[in-house]
Parts: sequence; C-alpha cells; structure tokens
Amino acid sequence: MTEFLQAVAHYSFMQNALLAGLLASVACGLVGSYVVARRISYLAGAIAHSVLGGIGLADYLAVVYGWTFLKPLYGAVIAALAAAITIGLVTLRAREREDTVIGAIWAIGMAVGIFFIVKTPGYSENLMSYLFGNILLVSRQELWLLVVLDIVVVVVGILFYRQLLAVCFDEEFARVRGVPVEFYYLLLLCLTALTVVLLVTVVGIVMVIALLTLPAAVARYFSRTLWQSMIVATICSMIFTFAGLAISYRPDLPAGATIIILAGAVYLLVTIGYSLWRRRHRVN
Repeated sequence: MTEFLQAVAHYSFMQNALLAGLLASVACGLVGSYVVARRISYLAGAIAHSVLGGIGLADYLAVVYGWTFLKPLYGAVIAALAAAITIGLVTLRAREREDTVIGAIWAIGMAVGIFFIVKTPGYSENLMSYLFGNILLVSRQELWLLVVLDIVVVVVGILFYRQLLAVCFDEEFARVRGVPVEFYYLLLLCLTALTVVLLVTVVGIVMVIALLTLPAAVARYFSRTLWQSMIVATICSMIFTFAGLAISYRPDLPAGATIIILAGAVYLLVTIGYSLWRRRHRVN
C-alpha cells in the first residue's frame, strides 16, 4: 500500500488512473442503480460491445485518412449513444422483444469493430486496452472528457430522478400520471451509454457489465431507497477501484481484472452473509 501511495504522489499516469476510477465510480453508482432496478444489465453489455465498433472506426479514420482529431474515445461515445437510441426506438416503435434487439446490437457492434481493427494498418495497443481495460493508459485529454461525461450523467440523473424512478419501478403507473415514459426510457439508455464509455476506460469492454452492476447489487443490501442505493454503490465502486489499483500495483497485475475480482468477491460474501442472516433470523 505504501508503494502504491508513493507512486500516486510521484507519477502522473497513476494520478490519472486513480482520477479516472473515481470519476467512473460516480456515474457507475448512479446509473448502475437505475440499471439494476430496471433489470437491463444485458443492455449495458450490448452497448459496451457496440462501443468497439466506434473505437475501431475512429482509429481507422485516424490512421488511413489522417483524422487524428478523432480519438477512439470520441468514437466510443458516438457508438454508445447510437446503440442506446437504436435499442430504445426499435423496442418502443417496432414492438420487438428487448432481448432480441440487444442481441443484434451486441453482435453487429462487435463485428463492425473487428472489421475496422483488421483493416487498420499496423497494430494498435490502445485498441486492445479498450477491449480488456488498462486504466494506466488514460491520458489527461481523456480525463477531461470523462469529467464532462460524468457531469452530464450526474446532473441529468439527479435532475430527472423522480421520473426515472417511476420508469424503473412502475411504468404503467407513470403512464397514468402523464409521465412521458418513452422519453425517459430513452434518456435512461443514453445515460447508461455514457456510463459504459466511462467504465470502458477503467475495466474494458469485456468486464464493463460487472463494474456497472456489482456495486449497485451490493448496495441493495444496505439501502432502502434508490437514492440511498446510489450513494452506497458510488462509495463501493470507489473502494473497489482504489483497492484494485493498490492490490495490482506491486505484483504488476491487470488493474481492471483485479477490480472486478475484488468487486465479485465482496458481492458473493455479502450475498452469502445476508442469506445466512435471513435463515438464522427466520429460525429464531
């Protein structure tokens, strides 16, 4: 732990990594609670894998056509929002089953990403970091983009808290009360998309679902309302991120994988502990 804290104090890349993790944790706690309540965790997976298409296209245009201003993270934001809106509109307008649409977006996004990665000359280590996660490669420019995304997610999520709460827990009642359910459902999907982009920089596309849902799942055991769950989930996510970075530093382990293993272990312990407590409580 001492070596990790010294590294954070002396190395800018470690400072960037820690800041990126903390920023992602804020959006993760807020939006992850909505996602768990609405039970659309696999939607986040579809958006995450469609992000690979945007990243691959952005890198292809930068290398082949010289569009160096188009960073992979910009492509990720565009692809994530496009996937979220497509899933929402097809589900609402075409009356398609949500799981069918999610599966299609998942597969198409991955296919497009692989296509452009293969067609891009040379080998991009940066693209592999987005796939498997490497929080240590976050740049200052990307950090500022994460700040902007975080502000948007938090402000919108809090500003429309009551409407999103109604959409998550009682959609029919919300319609009766005159709440434009379709609009707020699409808004929730867009918030999820931006949060996925935030988390991709921390743990990568492959493990983004875990970091989006595990802190919120843990928080459910320690909160009675959704806003309490958001606060607890945010704190849990920050702890997982900080501890994961600290644990992985000395043995040179993959930071993203370490964060997920730690979050998964805590979730299992809390779930098992709660089950045993309820069983003992019923017996008594």
